Formats: sequence, structure tokens, C-alpha cells
Amino acid sequence: MDLPSKMKVARMHEVGGPLILEEIDTPTPGENDVLVKVHACGIVPNLGNILANWTTWFPDLPLPPLPAIFGLDPAGEVVAIGSNVSCVDVGDRVYVNPARSCGTCRHCTSGDPIACRYFTFNGYFGFSEHSERMYRRYPYGGMSEYMTAPPSALVKLPDSMSYEEAARLGYVGTAYSGLRKARVGAGTTILINGASGTLGLGAVISALAMGARKILGTGRNKDLLQAVKAIAPDRIEVFGLEDGSISNWAKSLTEGDGVDVAIDCLGPGAVHETFLEGIYSLRRGGIIVDTGAVAGDVPINVHYMMDRNMSLIGSLWFTTQEGRELASYAETGALKMSVFEHHTYPLEDVNQAISGIASRNGGFSNYVIHP
Repeated sequence: MDLPSKMKVARMHEVGGPLILEEIDTPTPGENDVLVKVHACGIVPNLGNILANWTTWFPDLPLPPLPAIFGLDPAGEVVAIGSNVSCVDVGDRVYVNPARSCGTCRHCTSGDPIACRYFTFNGYFGFSEHSERMYRRYPYGGMSEYMTAPPSALVKLPDSMSYEEAARLGYVGTAYSGLRKARVGAGTTILINGASGTLGLGAVISALAMGARKILGTGRNKDLLQAVKAIAPDRIEVFGLEDGSISNWAKSLTEGDGVDVAIDCLGPGAVHETFLEGIYSLRRGGIIVDTGAVAGDVPINVHYMMDRNMSLIGSLWFTTQEGRELASYAETGALKMSVFEHHTYPLEDVNQAISGIASRNGGFSNYVIHP
């Protein structure tokens, strides 16, 4: 395939400034990498806040060197492969997991790359000073026409999954990984705090695909909650946060025992009481997973959790293998990616798209850039 010598990208030149449309050289993949033509890139709902406030919110965590190409959730077509790459072909339709790690440490080789000291979100931000090395190797995020990536990051897409749907795998995969750590499966009863939000809706459809028997979803917008229930009315119950005690409601639906698993999908601005209600909704031996990043010092009664043999798990992002499992669920029809409403924009309208997310229809809206 003949590739253009130049490509369009949207780059941030200063924290708080807009993304600027530019032309730069089209990259050539190294011998161990691939080149992907990006067809769709999902926009993270808080991307506008990250771009504007990063140095204030997280001064110790590094952004990519400026000017930087953002874009966390790219999907597209493999158009070139390095000489050492196997099991990937030109023409493959793929989602590119933005999680980057060294690939050789004991964590990476044992299947836990998120524990790697070099762990970095390509096209977003890093978690330590070691991320600088990842940025140098992979400087291209999804807000570009082409990007390089390691083959270990690729999730091959089934024909039934569109690029727009694949661009939502980041949030679906994040929720799925948390549920997987909690061993959700056939017969499981699960509470999802924030079920109508971007992350929460990913938890809902993942839990359904995994065979959860009953899903209890909470949220503030009752219309959105009813839309969540409509996905599977016989398996989903919903509850407004202003309607009383979440734990009392959950126990009333579980013969007083409580749920097997609670997953908190609420973001850093959420009140701590909702998270704590998730704990008190658990049965003996239950598991609560935090994947929404509730912030601050949450006053947890550890003795209460110990006496009831409960577990608290923090879960960040998802592995490429977990992404491949989701692709298989989608291929069989178990994962219902059709719930999303796609709002698509060309690359030149990226700033408009980022600002437009504020008016989204909860987690159902999927804002996507087509580079």
C-alpha cells in the first residue's frame, strides 16, 4: 500500500490551549511495530478537563512532551507491519489498546503489564517519570491519521463491530476488567454505582455478557436509568440516588443478604457516601471494585469488612487479552455494543467535539473523531 508522506494530526501546544490541526511526516513502523490507519478515535468525557487542568490536578504525573497528539481510544486498519511482526496482517481491522509497558519485566511477562513501572497511556498521560521512555517510542495518539503501535496492543475486531463501536472499548474494557477481577459470572448479583454514565454503562453491558443473573444500577437521572433498565428489563433493576438508602434497596432485592459484587463507576467528584453504600450493600464475602476513581480519604470501616470477609479491589484499565475477550463476546452477540449513540466529527472539528461532550446523553452518547 502506498502511504502519503504527510498526515494530519491534532496537537496540543500548551496546557489549556486548543488542539491545533497540523501536518507532520507519516511515521514508518519499526521492525517490531505496526502502522495503523486510524478510522475512529473515541473522546474521553473528561478530556477537556485534562487538557485544561492537568498541571493543577496531577502535577506529579507526566503529560506527553508538547506538542502532543492525544487520543486514547483508536480503532482502524493495519496498513504496514515491521519485519519482525507475526500474527498480524495488512488489512486487519483492530482496536489499539493505548496501554504501553516495557514488555520484558516480571509483571509484563507474567500477564500483568499494568503493574509495569513504565505503564503509560499512549495519547493521554503517564503514571511515573518512566513514561517519558514510552512517549519517545510511541508519540502518536488517536487524533492522527496514522499511528504506530506494538502488535501486543492490537485487538482484532469481528466483522459485526464497527470502528465507532470499537472506539468505545476503553471504557467497556475498564469496567470488564474490574468485573473479571471480582469473578463475575453466571448467577452473580451485582450493584453498579453510576450505571447510566460512560463507565457504568460499560459495566452494565459487560456484566450482561458475562452472565450476571441480576444487575442493580444506581444513578441520578431517572430517564437515563429507565433507558438502562430497558436493555434487559428482566435482569436489571434501577434506583435513584435521591430515593433513599442504596444498601437497604439492594438487600430488599436479595432476601436480606446483599449483592455478590459492587462496582463503583463514579468519578473523582462523587460523594463518598455512595461508595460506602456500595460496601454496605455486599453480602458476607462480597467484593467491591473501585474503577471510577472516587477521590480523597474515604472513611472505610476496615474492621467491618474484615469481620464480613469482604474484599476491596482497585482496578485500572484493562489488558489487551481482556480486550480480545470482549471482541469474542461481541462476535457471539453477548456484548451489546449497539446501545451506543454515535456522534461523529472530522478531525478538524475536534475542539467542537470535546466541548460538545458536556451535553451528552449520559453513557449512551459516544463521541468519535474520524481522522
